[in-house]
Amino acid sequence: MPAADAVVPDEASRRLLPWLVAVAFFMQALDTTILNTAVPGIAHALGVAPLSMKAVLSSYTLSLAVFIPISGWMANRFGTRRVFAGAIALFTLGSLLCGLARNIHWLVAFRVLQGCGGAMMVPVGRLTLVRTFGKSELVRAMSFVAVPGLLGPLFGPIAGGLITGYVHWSVIFFINVPVGMAGLYLIRRYLPDFRETDTPRLDLAGLVLFGAGIALLSYVLEVFGEHSLGTAAILGLLALSLALLAGYGLHATRMLHPLLDLALFRIRTFRAAVSGGFFTRISISGIPFLLPLLFQVGLDYTPIQSGLLMMPQAFAAMSLKVIMPRILARFGYRAVLVSNTLVLGVLIELFATIGAATPVWLIVLQVFAFGLFSSLQYTSMNTLVYADVNPEAASDASSIASTGQQLAISFAVATASLVTALFVPNRFHTAPADLLHGIHEGLVVLGLATLASTLVFRALKRDDGSAVSRHRSAAPAA
Repeated sequence: MPAADAVVPDEASRRLLPWLVAVAFFMQALDTTILNTAVPGIAHALGVAPLSMKAVLSSYTLSLAVFIPISGWMANRFGTRRVFAGAIALFTLGSLLCGLARNIHWLVAFRVLQGCGGAMMVPVGRLTLVRTFGKSELVRAMSFVAVPGLLGPLFGPIAGGLITGYVHWSVIFFINVPVGMAGLYLIRRYLPDFRETDTPRLDLAGLVLFGAGIALLSYVLEVFGEHSLGTAAILGLLALSLALLAGYGLHATRMLHPLLDLALFRIRTFRAAVSGGFFTRISISGIPFLLPLLFQVGLDYTPIQSGLLMMPQAFAAMSLKVIMPRILARFGYRAVLVSNTLVLGVLIELFATIGAATPVWLIVLQVFAFGLFSSLQYTSMNTLVYADVNPEAASDASSIASTGQQLAISFAVATASLVTALFVPNRFHTAPADLLHGIHEGLVVLGLATLASTLVFRALKRDDGSAVSRHRSAAPAA
C-alpha cells in the first residue's frame, strides 16, 4: 500500500488527539450502555417482548460490522479529518431520528443509519492514534483515550435508569446530539489529517460479498428459534451466508487490494488478537445485555437500581487503566491473555448464581471484578493487533480488527438472547422466574465459551507483543 502523506501533528494536536478520539468512544459507549439498562422500559413502551429488543441493539453493531471495512479506504482516500467529522455528523443525525421513532421497525432502521456513522468513528480515530504515536507509546495512548471514553459506561447505566424512570426513553438518543456537536468543533480544529498519496479503487465486489454474507448470518441468529421462518428456510439462509463469506475469502486471495486484507492473518500476534478477541467478545459482550434483564425482570429491581448495579464495572475499568501498561510489560501478552480469559470465564459463571437471596454488596463486588478483568482483556487485545504490523498496513489492520470487534458484539447480543430463549418456555409470555432461569442457563453457556476461547491465546509465544508493551515514552499530556 502507498505510504501515507507525511503529517507531523503539532504539540496541541498531540495533546488533544486522545480527547478527540475519546469523543467517539464516549458516544458509542454511552449509546450502548444507556440503552442496555433501558431495554425493558423501551420494550414495554413499544409493546414488544424484552428479548425482541435484541434487534435494536444488534442492528447497530451489525451496521458497524458491514461498513467498517471501508473505513480505512475512506480515511486513506478522503483524509482522516473529513471522514471522522462526517462520521460524527451522521451518527448524531441517526441518534436524533432514533429519538423520534415511535415503533420498533423505525427504531431499528434509524439504528442502522446510526451504525453507518459509527462505522467510521472508532476505527478512523484508532487509526489516527496509530499514525500519530509510535509503537512504544501506543499502549499508554490507547489507555489514556479509554479513560474519558469510559465515562459512557460510567454514566450510561444510571442515566438510562433515570431517563426511563422519570422522563422518556427517547431522551436516551437525544443526549448524543450536543456531544456530537462539540466533537465536530474539536475535530475540525485539532484532528490531524492523514491520507494516502495514491489510493487504490474500492473493492466493491468484496464489499457486496462480505456485507451480504455477514448481514444474512446475523439475520439467521436473530430469527433462530422464532416462528417467522421454518427450519428449511433458516438452513438455506445459513448456507447462503456461509457461501457468500467463502466467496469473499476466495475473492480476497485474487485481489491486489481486497476490502479486508486476509494476508495479515499470517502474522501470529495479529491472528491471535483478532480471532481470540472475536470469540472472547461474543461471550463478554453479551453480559451487558443480560444483566439488566436479570436485575429488572428476574429480580424486580427498578431501572435506576439496575443502572446503579452496572456502574461498578466502569469504575473498575477506569481504575485499572493507569497500571495496565506496567502489567503488560511485566508479564507479557501471552500470560495476561491466557490467565485473564480464564478468570473472566469463571466470573461469568458466577453471575449465574445471582438470585433473590443474593446480597447487593456481593452483586456489586462481582460486577466490579468483571469490569476490572474485562478492561484488561480489551486493551490487551486491541494493542496486540498492531504489535508486528508494518505502518503501511496499519489502516488494513485497523479495519479488520474493528470489523471483528463489532461482529462479535453484534453476534454477542443475538447469541445471549438465543441461549437464554432456549431455556425459556415462551419468551413472549414468560413469568419472571422462568426468565431468571433462562438467563442463568445462558450465563453458564457464555462462561463456558469464554473458558474455551483461552485456547486461541495459548498459541502466542512468551515475547509476542513486546514491541508495544515495553513502552519508553511518557503518555500524551491531558
